[in-house]
Amino acid sequence: LADTEASMLENVVFASFVFYSTLLILKMFAIAVITGQVRLRKKAFANPEDALRHGGIQYFREDPDVERCRRAHRNDMENIFPFLFLGAVYSMTEPTLLVARIHFQVFFVGRLVHTVAYLCALKAPTRSLAYTVAQVPCVSMAVQILIAVAAYW
Repeated sequence: LADTEASMLENVVFASFVFYSTLLILKMFAIAVITGQVRLRKKAFANPEDALRHGGIQYFREDPDVERCRRAHRNDMENIFPFLFLGAVYSMTEPTLLVARIHFQVFFVGRLVHTVAYLCALKAPTRSLAYTVAQVPCVSMAVQILIAVAAYW
C-alpha cells in the first residue's frame, strides 16, 4: 500500500468503517441492478426511448414493483449517505474498536434487513423495526461526535 493508504488503514476503527461502508455501497448497487431487472421483467420504463427499444411507447409507464425497488433505493440513499459521514468522522474520535464495530455492524444488519423487508414486502413492522435499529448507532455516533468537538464550538 502507498504510505497514505497504509496510514489511513492503520486506524483499525476506520478500516472497519471502510469495510462495512463498502458492503453497504455494494448493497445499493445490487438494488439498482434489481430495479433494472424488475423494469425489464415488468416492461415498465421510466423513459420513452427505453420503452420504444423494448416493445413500444405503451411500456413508458410506472409499475408498483418497480416503484417499491425505487423506494428501497431512495431510502438507502437517505440513510446510508449520512452514515458514511458520521462513521468517517466518528472513526476520528478514537472510539474503541469493539464499540465502533458494534455501531457499524448494527447499522449494516439493520439496513440489510430493511432492504429485504422492503423488496419482499415483509409483514409490518419488520421494515420499521429494521429502520429504527439502524438509526440507533447513527444517533449514538452523532452524539459522540458532538461531545468530542463541543470544546471547539
